[in-house]
Amino acid sequence: MEKVVKFEDQIKELETIINELENGEVDLDTSIEKYTKAMSLVKSCDEKLKKIDEQVSKIVTENNEIKDFDVE
Repeated sequence: MEKVVKFEDQIKELETIINELENGEVDLDTSIEKYTKAMSLVKSCDEKLKKIDEQVSKIVTENNEIKDFDVE
């Protein structure tokens, strides 16, 4: 069973990787590994945000029907 990592934990890990890459003290091979991991985290976070956006954009009406939420 795959462990589910919280969105907030993924963001923290992404921030850590960015800081490590920005300080310029990691070698090329490690930089590539960290960059690859960062891109994977970005993709995962983006997917989670899209899923949440879909959930938030729907509301349940009084008769328990799911209806798209219209913003005007």
